Amino acid sequence: MAIDLTNDPSVQSWVNVPDNSSFPIQNLPFGIFSTSSRDRRAGIAIGEQILDLVEVAKLGHFSFIKEAEVLFSHEVLNPYISLGKEVHKKVRSTVFELLKEGNTSLEGKNVLVAQNEASLHLPVQIGDYTDFYSSEEHAVNVGTMFRGKDNALMPNWKHLPVGYHGRSSSIVISGTPIIRPNGQKMPPGAETPVFGKSNRMDIELEMGFVVGKSTALGESVPVDKAEDYIFGLMLFNDWSARDIQKWEYVPLGPFLGKNFGSTVSPWIVTLDALEPFRTKGPDQSPTPLPYLQSDKPSTFDIQLEVHLKTESGNEAQIATSNFKYLYWSMAQQLAHQTVNGCNLNVGDLCASGTISGPTKDSFGSLLELTWNGKEPLQIGEETRTFLEDNDTITLKGFCDNGELRIGFGEAVGKILK
Repeated sequence: MAIDLTNDPSVQSWVNVPDNSSFPIQNLPFGIFSTSSRDRRAGIAIGEQILDLVEVAKLGHFSFIKEAEVLFSHEVLNPYISLGKEVHKKVRSTVFELLKEGNTSLEGKNVLVAQNEASLHLPVQIGDYTDFYSSEEHAVNVGTMFRGKDNALMPNWKHLPVGYHGRSSSIVISGTPIIRPNGQKMPPGAETPVFGKSNRMDIELEMGFVVGKSTALGESVPVDKAEDYIFGLMLFNDWSARDIQKWEYVPLGPFLGKNFGSTVSPWIVTLDALEPFRTKGPDQSPTPLPYLQSDKPSTFDIQLEVHLKTESGNEAQIATSNFKYLYWSMAQQLAHQTVNGCNLNVGDLCASGTISGPTKDSFGSLLELTWNGKEPLQIGEETRTFLEDNDTITLKGFCDNGELRIGFGEAVGKILK
């Protein structure tokens, strides 16, 4: 199969792109930004700049889109995403050509904004949010802690992508502080619960995908067509209050221990940009039921990092993992969510669940990294079991095959009292 020209690693941009940048011309992720002189609008990251799609539209470069200037002036990407994959590909190829070295069409035009002079905003209006539980290593680790090694995985786990519907209103953009939540807790040895701030604040290293195509109630998405319904991916930190969660989750699952905040990165990286990094996921045994079966390599080699910085300035990279470790793929997650006829809307967000790998340094939560608080992490001159006030967590993600690097930027959050 011929390589998509927009993925050609040899192509350079006339825009300066620093070495090891997350945003080369082959990436072109979408976001929403504003400045002191520009209202919220759609943009594309290129190097350390943002390409203002409203200004590009004014110059007539998106003539194949009706009222393109109005479309890209919306405060969220939902109207653009709704146009579908064919239009998305035309926009990608058009922007690629405009930014390619040697093209002077945008020379002297007011189309670029420095990222450090812009505010980045939640890029989509999220109607519904599903959080899956799709890492076998994470599920085994947590199950071993609380049920023992012989009962680590529940009987259904290898037959379907386990998930729950969360609270979309508390999903926030990178840089938004997270307030330590209150709730009920059952202290060890106590007979009655107590109320107060969570003492076991945790993170979960995840990725989320944005739904790019709506369905009607009663319609199911076939697993081999599922990627047609996915616009792109973002980093996702599912903050978790483990002490609140432990007391409340029986019998219906996560509630107040999860819905006080989740952090996403500001740039949505499209599946087209990730295509050079497509790979096969873990072998699945037993064989899933037919509606979950697919022969297509359906995951991506995305390297992930977790960094922790304390109030006093001590910092450390505490985990490295990879999106390809997930047992259940995005396509399987979407096929399962809709097999009962559950309808999708453009802008819905589905998160992967904690992405843990096979070694301790690849575990995607403090719960696992410290083995339920028993093995503290060294952060410079300090230690951590769970997060303390004014700790800052930064998630990073990127693909790198030696020729091409495609990044997701960062998802940053700070815990406040």
